[in-house]
Amino acid sequence: MKSGRFFLALSGFCVTFASLYLPACSSGSSRGGGTAPFGLEARPIASTLTFPTNNPQPLPLTPVNAFSNLSFDEPTFLSSAPDQSDRIFVLEKRGRIRVFPNDPNVTLSTVFLDISNKVAAGGEQGMLGLAFSPSYAQDGFFYVYYSMENPRRSVISRFQVSTGDPNRANTASEEIILEVDQPFSNHNAGMIEFGPDDMLYIALGDGGSGGDPFNNAQNRSTLLGNLLRIDPSSGSPYTIPSDNPFVNVSGARGEIWAYGLRNPWRFSFDRQTGELWLGDVGQGDREEINIITKGGNYGWRELEGKIPFQPSGLTPPSPFIEPVLDYGRSIGNSVTGGYVYRGPSLSSLVGSYLYGDYASGRIFALVNTSQGVLSNTEVANVANLSSFGEDQAGELYAVSLNGSIFKFVQSSSGPPANFPQSLSATGLFKDLASLSPSNGVIEYEVNSPLWSDGARKRRWMALPGQTKIVFHPTNGWTFPNGTVIVKHFEVLTNPSNSTVVKRLETRVLIKESNDWQGYTYRWNAQGTDAQLLTARETETFVVLDPSAPGGQRMQTWTYPSRSDCLSCHTAVDGRILGLRTRQVNRGFQYGAVFDNQLRAFNNISIFTTNIGDVAQYEALPTPSDTNSPVEGRARSYLASNCAHCHQPGSTAPGSLDFRFGMPVSSLNLVGVRPNSGSLGLTDAFIIKAFDKDSSVLWERMQRLDNNRMPPLGTSLVDEAGLDLIGRWIDAGAK
Repeated sequence: MKSGRFFLALSGFCVTFASLYLPACSSGSSRGGGTAPFGLEARPIASTLTFPTNNPQPLPLTPVNAFSNLSFDEPTFLSSAPDQSDRIFVLEKRGRIRVFPNDPNVTLSTVFLDISNKVAAGGEQGMLGLAFSPSYAQDGFFYVYYSMENPRRSVISRFQVSTGDPNRANTASEEIILEVDQPFSNHNAGMIEFGPDDMLYIALGDGGSGGDPFNNAQNRSTLLGNLLRIDPSSGSPYTIPSDNPFVNVSGARGEIWAYGLRNPWRFSFDRQTGELWLGDVGQGDREEINIITKGGNYGWRELEGKIPFQPSGLTPPSPFIEPVLDYGRSIGNSVTGGYVYRGPSLSSLVGSYLYGDYASGRIFALVNTSQGVLSNTEVANVANLSSFGEDQAGELYAVSLNGSIFKFVQSSSGPPANFPQSLSATGLFKDLASLSPSNGVIEYEVNSPLWSDGARKRRWMALPGQTKIVFHPTNGWTFPNGTVIVKHFEVLTNPSNSTVVKRLETRVLIKESNDWQGYTYRWNAQGTDAQLLTARETETFVVLDPSAPGGQRMQTWTYPSRSDCLSCHTAVDGRILGLRTRQVNRGFQYGAVFDNQLRAFNNISIFTTNIGDVAQYEALPTPSDTNSPVEGRARSYLASNCAHCHQPGSTAPGSLDFRFGMPVSSLNLVGVRPNSGSLGLTDAFIIKAFDKDSSVLWERMQRLDNNRMPPLGTSLVDEAGLDLIGRWIDAGAK
């Protein structure tokens, strides 16, 4: 038998498997239903925990060439298409867009679009912006922002991808959406992006020269010096959304969303909150970072940053909004706006706004709160920083006009200095020998556990004070800041003696004010305490195994780093994979009382609402329960082991969807040819109904080479899971 397995995790579900498994629980009028004793009678308060749960504490970053075999001609921007193809698109100033797979070893790029024959590319002019239609996977539309001369103007055009080649645009498909005359060749701005509302936002500078000589930025009758918002999906060539702030305002252009801007070179939307961040290039003294609000006036030319500049001679139509942050010439002199980091790799930066300066190359991580800027930490340096960009998963890239694209690695993955360095110092357990939890730390179990190389696991949660969870019957719950989720791993090293156990690690997820963060404590050889890790580690140990040659085998265990934790606990799947309704809707032994966990939780009022009789909610089938139908158990296994990476909007390339409640026909699994190779199988499909041996999914579950799933963190095959999925496929995969 080849070896390998899927290490994938539970997603949000839709309801379809009600008949396969329902929790046994009587009805009644008490909280949670039933008249039997509750497993939890009173809510305990967690008062012993020592974790800090404040904002991000950014660590230094090291820029590395993301695609070392490629170079670009004055790149100005990087993006990805919303089509799950995991490709990178790079703009070149002279009028080209290049496309290539998101692979660090890629050696060739394809010219996706070349309009260099019409683009004016001198100074601040050129090919400056790219935005893909929110429905790009269906309509193939994308939008570009470029400069033209004779007369000098900025052009926003729509193109369509060719029908025969997804890596080639149809150059003849151009439709001009908007042209704006430019009095000077500088201050073109150039960013375009679709917002969460599917409207197209366009950044225009004040027209150039210096000091806004035509008072454009405070004059709402011109499009210059503004951030625009239009709907290019309707009308000819576009319509103005009716909720724009200056629609039907006398003397104002309805396209304007915000104004008072000098040269807003780059802006972005926070993937999680939708907040719009913008870097506005200053004049002689200050650069500024703004959070843009509807109808906002950001002060230019009356203000440069937070300081007075020059009266415009106009009466400002609304009060000025100060920048979140401005900085002077000791830091740099040309701000490059960036992104709020929501990617999977840089755990210390999640929730931080990363921006930089073209002139100095300095890159900063800004942590903002409702009370203002908490910190602004320099984390890296990239010369000639023309832009930032994101890939499909939200990973951040820095674009250098010199011709290179950079990713970042954390120079240190350590936790905050005041973080407990040992498990005993966390206050989670009152007795480490027995793992007896402290007051307020509640143990629970799940219906469909993730395969973890045969490790035995225990799980706990703790809520701060009297805070509560927002319950959802099918999707993930919403937890208050300060929530702590704990999972312990240990391996039975002698199958004939259940007391011979090697304690491996105890993982902790903490809901900090920006996002969840993961921490790993590795147990010492004596099993008496565990120390906090700062990076990924591995260990190999002996396990007695009568079926192995010589009666024993070597097992390798990977201890995850902080960034590894968030690679599996993806944002699109709500970060917390096990503590949700379908997983915990099951019984648990609370001392002398056996009770349904949801019923017990509800009885102590940890939810914001009374969830009522728990019999109304579904539960995941337990994959090992041979009394349940194969199809429900197989889908449950794939959901809990696969869906955190394989669902729309998540980190894995392709369009696979392993969510539990989705119809099989919509999963892009059965009868679909693989995009990533056949692995040597004849007539291969991702899943070939009634034929597991021609199914790439089943083949990957058996591997430990580069074709395994997942790509890290496993050294053993889940034989029971492999058998279950094989029997499901051979039964038709329905």
